[in-house]
Amino acid sequence: MEEFSTGVRGGGDPQRILATVLFTDIVASTERAAELGDRRWREILDVHDDISRREVERSRGRLIKTTGDGIFATFDGPGRAIQCASAIALAVRGLGIEIRAGVHTGEVEMRGEDVGGIAVHIGARVMDRAGPGEILVSRTVRDLIAGSDLILEDRGIHALKDVEGAWQLFGVSHAGAALGA
Repeated sequence: MEEFSTGVRGGGDPQRILATVLFTDIVASTERAAELGDRRWREILDVHDDISRREVERSRGRLIKTTGDGIFATFDGPGRAIQCASAIALAVRGLGIEIRAGVHTGEVEMRGEDVGGIAVHIGARVMDRAGPGEILVSRTVRDLIAGSDLILEDRGIHALKDVEGAWQLFGVSHAGAALGA
């Protein structure tokens, strides 16, 4: 628009885009690994990673990386990220594990195949506040999904480690077919 109206291309940073970030983490992974042994735990992680890749693709997201016992992915919309997290959570229960997940939407910095910026840190910190089997989202996500069939419950105001301010978080209580509804 700026170029059209002024005849000059804008000075915006083309390496920053609006994206929804999803972080997941296997709950009590260290304890489960110790209980099962390295070989069996590696098999479970491999299946977890396959499930996660499949669900990210199905939700039209982009898997940025696996994190050892979780994933980091981006999406073009928060509803898709929530549906993906719900599908992963449901699928991995059959492996005898639970995940927790955090979802946030904000501007991210493209760094080659990686993604960075404060929005990424916020997404990770939202996940840190989630309990076993829980998907937490920021208020930003809540505001963006208004009118969808997703049902959220207020989880209160939280301090996020190393992030300024107070953050209102919401738990996903209904995400359509992915939660078995």
